[in-house]
Amino acid sequence: MDTSSSLLLFSFFFFIIIVIFKKINGLRSSPATKKKLNDHHVISHSHGPKYPQGSLGWPVIGETIEFISSAYSDHPESFMDKRRVMYGRVFKSHIFGTATIVSTDAEVNRAVLQSDSTAFVPFYPKTVRELMGKSSILLINGSLHRRFHGLVGSFLKSPLLKAQIVRDMHKFLSESMDLWSEDQPVLLQDVSKTVAFKVLAKALISVEKGEELEELKKEFENFISGLMSLPINFPGTQLHRSLQAKKNMVKQVERIIEGKIRRAENREEDGTVIAKDVVDVLLKDSSEYLTHNLIANNMIDMMIPGHDSVPVLITLAVKFLSDSPAALDLLTEENMKLKSLKELTGEPLYWNDYLSLPFTQKVITETLRMGNVIIGVMRKAMKDVEIKGYVIPKGWCFLAYLRSVHLDKLYYESPYKFNPWRWQERDMNTSSFSPFGGGQRLCPGLDLARLEASIFLHHLVTRFR
Repeated sequence: MDTSSSLLLFSFFFFIIIVIFKKINGLRSSPATKKKLNDHHVISHSHGPKYPQGSLGWPVIGETIEFISSAYSDHPESFMDKRRVMYGRVFKSHIFGTATIVSTDAEVNRAVLQSDSTAFVPFYPKTVRELMGKSSILLINGSLHRRFHGLVGSFLKSPLLKAQIVRDMHKFLSESMDLWSEDQPVLLQDVSKTVAFKVLAKALISVEKGEELEELKKEFENFISGLMSLPINFPGTQLHRSLQAKKNMVKQVERIIEGKIRRAENREEDGTVIAKDVVDVLLKDSSEYLTHNLIANNMIDMMIPGHDSVPVLITLAVKFLSDSPAALDLLTEENMKLKSLKELTGEPLYWNDYLSLPFTQKVITETLRMGNVIIGVMRKAMKDVEIKGYVIPKGWCFLAYLRSVHLDKLYYESPYKFNPWRWQERDMNTSSFSPFGGGQRLCPGLDLARLEASIFLHHLVTRFR
């Protein structure tokens, strides 16, 4: 199942969840909340700061059905486009069982994503929260989040790891591509998923082959299936199986951690041990909050990009290039020149060689804009917050819908056209381009995503036509 189908299926399941478990989860609006919603509609016509206009739709279901059905249409943006015309780029709605402020405004999105936990905290569906756990990097806030995010981010950006990624990608891709034949179809997303998972498993916990990797991958597939399941936890349900799979993986990672500690104790060293993976980095930290269980749980959560985000980015890049012969020819020429140069000098390809290919990076950037691997980011307001003249009410969900910004003609000329050349003079560091989120929760693996996509494209176009 591809990512868009998975998201739509998850949306449908989550909608059913809300309808069935509305009362259990406490999502039904109280009389005070209903009065506040009505007050917002009145205040929105006054001068000064205003509550976004919009419609809360039908009782209980809100506008969820229309939101989901638009995703199945030929124009998935119809839900957002219709409301932008009626209410503006920031509007209120009621989707997935909760009152929501939806923003397709780049500046508003950036302000929310860059805010701290006193104003906004992460918001995820109940099933996701249960699977991730309270100690997940996706949910924790404050100093612990900053510490964890900083340690992981620094290692993922390190030249040492990038050099390892290059070696691993070359090895895994060569092994896979050697088996390709002209009379058999190649499922690029499956290939990229397998390669990306191996690369990430090694970068996180130094597992790269054998039964240990196969066991981990099998349990991970069971775990990831639960992200699209109903929040019903008893034997036989998908959520129960997924939670059990995560427990098994956590135990496996904890055994790896214990092994690392025993080996370190048996070595007579001065403490200057080079970290080989993310677990090594976190174990070297003296924080009492970074327990072995917290580290193990988060290693599982951080494997999700290897299963989804990076493979989708790679697959979409190939798809867009196949529809744009001029872009494909230029990218192929650029990569063939690099390969020939390295063959003449006898030097290997380094990570900065891949990231220094200008047109290849433009292709990846344009793929991120059009493909929208992350279509949106959800937050919950901890207090009334005013941004750009709009008030986001306390307790409401905020949806920064990044896809609409990336496909908005206000920010991009001919937004639905794949045009890597648009990035020749355009700055990526703007509020209108945020494919990896933003602020303190900016995806720490963004550099690796670009590097893995660059290496995959290089091997593909230099080996096949």
